[in-house]
Amino acid sequence: MPDNDIERLIQSLAKLPGLGPRSARRAVLHLLKHRESQLQPLSRALDAAADNIQTCSTCGNLDTHDPCAVCTDVKRDDTLICVVEDVADLWALQRTPAYRGRFHVLGGTLSALDGIGPDDLNIPSLLTRARNEVVIEVILATNATVDGQTTAHYIAERLTDCGVKVSGLAHGVPVGGELDYLDEGTLSAALKARHDI
Repeated sequence: MPDNDIERLIQSLAKLPGLGPRSARRAVLHLLKHRESQLQPLSRALDAAADNIQTCSTCGNLDTHDPCAVCTDVKRDDTLICVVEDVADLWALQRTPAYRGRFHVLGGTLSALDGIGPDDLNIPSLLTRARNEVVIEVILATNATVDGQTTAHYIAERLTDCGVKVSGLAHGVPVGGELDYLDEGTLSAALKARHDI
C-alpha cells in the first residue's frame, strides 16, 4: 500500500496501458516539476472527464453528449454501420476519410475462456439498428484474432434475417509492408484475398 501521495500517483499511472512503473515515475516527476502548466490542467481535465463523459446509447462511443457527435453528424451515411470491438477501434477508423458511415461498438468479443457470451456484448441493439429500413450494409470490422473472427461469424449469422449486406474488412499485406517481415497468418490471408490487377 502506498504511504504517500507521490507513490499513489505513480502506482495509479503505472496501471495505464503502455506505462510501467519506471515510465509512470518519470511522468509524475515531470508533472510535479510543471504543476501549474501541466499537472493542474490535467487534474481539471480528468475531473471533467469523470463527470461528463458518457456512453452513447445508440452506438456505444464515448462523448460528452448522448447521442454522441458521430451519431448526430448529419453528413454521415446512414446506410452503413461499421461494427467494431472497442471505442479505440471506432476512433482509429474515424481518423480515416475513407469511411463516412455510422458505427456500432460491441464492447469486446465473444470468448469462451473469459466467459463472455452474446448477452455480454452490445449485439441486440446492433440487430435492432440493422433492421432499420435505411441500413443497407453492416461492415464487421473486428480484429483478425480467433475471438474477433468468432464474433464476426456469430454476428453475420444473426444478421441473415435483417435483409442487409454483411461485409468484413480485407486482411493481408499492409500498405508499405514487406513480405519477409509478415507472419504466416497474414500472408495466408493476403493470398486468399487476392484480386485481379
